[in-house]
Amino acid sequence: MNVSVCRIELRLPENHSLKGKRQVIHSIITRVKNKFNVSIAEVDSQNLWQLATIGIACVSNQRRHSDETLSNIVKFIVQNYPDVEMLGSEIETFP
Repeated sequence: MNVSVCRIELRLPENHSLKGKRQVIHSIITRVKNKFNVSIAEVDSQNLWQLATIGIACVSNQRRHSDETLSNIVKFIVQNYPDVEMLGSEIETFP
């Protein structure tokens, strides 16, 4: 069993309130959950209205599968949310 985790840091430059940020983050979380069947949540920067940190976890019996899934999620967010700037992402796998 392999557990892969991903941390994604986002900047929402067009956003001007926490309410607006929550709408965008909720949309990202819901779409990623439904499409990829992973655990995902906002894990840091909850009170900052232009920054967000999302954590994602994927469990698989193959390391390659879980790494590919998380890489595809990063690509999905970049492609589907052009108004959101990705500051960084990191993926780590634990056997």
